[in-house]
Amino acid sequence: MTPVERTRIINDDYLDFIIDYRNNRAILDTFEDAVVNIINEYYAVVHVPFNTELKNLLNNYSYSFIPKIYGLTSRISVESSGVTDLTNLPGFDLTGNGVLIGIIDTGIDYLNPIFIKENGQTKILSIWDQTIQSESTYPIITNYGTEYTSEMINAALISNEPLNIVPSIDTNGHGTMMAGVAVGNENQEINFRGVAPDAELVVVRLKQAKRYIRELFLIQEDVIAFQENDIMWGVYYCIQMARRLDRPIVICLGLGTSQTSHAGQSNLGNYLSIVADYTNVCVVVAVGNEGNSGRHFFSRISTQTGSTSVELNVGENDKNFCMELWGDFPGLFSVDIQSPGGEYISRIVSGIRLSREINFLFDITIINLQFQISETLTGDQLIFFRFQNATSGIWKFNVYSQGDLEAGFNIWLPMGEFISNNTFFIQPVIYTTVLSPSTAYVPLSITAYNPYNRNLYPNSSRGYTSDDVVKPELAAPGVNYIAPSLNNLFINYTGTGVAAAHAAGVAALFMEWAVFKQNIEGVDTIVIKSYLIRGAIRRQNLVYPNRDWGYGVINIYNVFEELRT
Repeated sequence: MTPVERTRIINDDYLDFIIDYRNNRAILDTFEDAVVNIINEYYAVVHVPFNTELKNLLNNYSYSFIPKIYGLTSRISVESSGVTDLTNLPGFDLTGNGVLIGIIDTGIDYLNPIFIKENGQTKILSIWDQTIQSESTYPIITNYGTEYTSEMINAALISNEPLNIVPSIDTNGHGTMMAGVAVGNENQEINFRGVAPDAELVVVRLKQAKRYIRELFLIQEDVIAFQENDIMWGVYYCIQMARRLDRPIVICLGLGTSQTSHAGQSNLGNYLSIVADYTNVCVVVAVGNEGNSGRHFFSRISTQTGSTSVELNVGENDKNFCMELWGDFPGLFSVDIQSPGGEYISRIVSGIRLSREINFLFDITIINLQFQISETLTGDQLIFFRFQNATSGIWKFNVYSQGDLEAGFNIWLPMGEFISNNTFFIQPVIYTTVLSPSTAYVPLSITAYNPYNRNLYPNSSRGYTSDDVVKPELAAPGVNYIAPSLNNLFINYTGTGVAAAHAAGVAALFMEWAVFKQNIEGVDTIVIKSYLIRGAIRRQNLVYPNRDWGYGVINIYNVFEELRT
C-alpha cells in the first residue's frame, strides 16, 4: 500500500466500509476509487471518497457496511475468584507465565511500575498506537498507526525523556486499568495484585472514530467513541503477535455498543467468534452496564391488536441522538409518531429501503427515518431513527405489525455516555441489554458482581441475546475494584469492563495450566468456557443459567478442585 493510500485509512474525507467478502475479491472490486485493506479471508475494510449526503448514507449503503460506534464499559478483591486460594493447591501455583493478554482500549501508561518486572524490563511486548501515524514504523500487517516494541519501551524506561522514544500514552486511564487488573504487579501498600502477574501484554491504543461516523450517529466530540473496523484490526494485530511469538493469548475487550440486533450477528461479533475458535486463543468480552438505564424496550404484537404503543422521555440536553428498532423476522413493521407538542405523523409503511425526513413545525425537530426490511446480517427489519434538535418531553410511537403471525420487536437507545440518563423509555425492559460484541456466540461474556455482598452489580446488562443465546455466561468482581489509573494512582472502578479484565486474568491462569503445563491439547475459548462454567459458584436458590448471572460466579480454584475429585 502506498503512503497516499495509507492516508485514506485515517482521513475524515473517506468513508470506511466493513465488507464480509468471503474471499471473493470480485465483491471488493465493485467499489470505485477504493483502497482495500484486507483483514483476513472473511473481512476487508474499504476506504472510498465521501461523496454522499450524510443523512442518505444508510439509504445508499447496507447498514452492515457502516462501522458501529463502541464505548467503554467501566467507570474487590482477587480472593473473590479463588485466585489466592489456588496457591494452596499443590501443583497449581499459576501466575499466567508464558501467556499473552491483549488489551484493545485507550492505551496504557507503560511507565507505571506495575507493568515493570523485577529486572527493570517491561511486561509489554508491543504497543500498537493507532493515533500516531508513521512513515516507517507502522505494523506492515495493518498499514496505519505506529508500533512500539518491547526493546523501544525498555529504552524509554531508562531514559530521562521516555516520551521522546515511546510517545504513546493513555489519556483516559481505562486501558491502564484493564491491563493492571489482568497482569499488574503486587502493591502491598494498597493490597493490590493483578490476577495473572506473570502474563505479558500486547496493547492496542484505539484511535477515535472518524468525524463523519460521529456525525452520522450524533455522538458528541468530547465522548470517547471507537470505530468497529479499528477494533477488528486491533484483534487481528493481537492474533498475529501471538502467532509470531508462538504464545497463547487471551484477548480482552472492555468495549461495547447498543447498535445492531443484539443477536451476535455483527461484523465484530462474527469476527470474534472466528478468532475465539483458534487454538490457544481465548476471547473475553464485557456485557455492558445498561440493565437499569431504561434504554431498551421490547414488546410482542398480537394479531388481534396489530400494534403496540411506546413512550420515550427525551431529556433536556439530549438534542441529537439515534435509536434503532429491530423487528423479528418474518414480521413487517411500521410506525407513527407524536411529538411532545402534539404534532402527529401518520403511519409510515415500510419499503425495501425507504428513507423519510420528517420536519416537526412546532417542535422544530427533524427525524430521519431509514427502513431496511431485511438487514444483511440478520434478515430482521431495521428502522433507524435519527433525531436532530429533539424537543424534550414524551415522544409517543405506535409500532404496527402486518401479517398473520405474532411479531416481536426491540428498540435500543445509545449506550453509556453517548446519551444522558434523562432519556429513557417510560416502560423499559431490563433484559436483552447485553451489548455487542458480548452477544457473539463463541466469546466468553462477563457480567459484574459485588464481591463484598455477593450481589449482582445493579447496572449490569442482562441477557439473553435477542435470539435467546445464554449471555452473560459468568460473573466476575466488578464493583469498587481498586485498580491502577493514571499518574501511578489507584482508584475504585465499577463496571463490567473491570470484571472482564479480571476474567481475562483468570483465563490466562487456566491457559498456563493447559498449555505450558501440558495438561490439555487444543485449548480454545469454548474449552476454557466449559471448564470455567463447570467450576462456577452457584446459589442453591437460583436456577441456572439465568439472565442475570449466566452460569454463576467465576472461580478458578473450584475448577481445579472439581478436577481433583
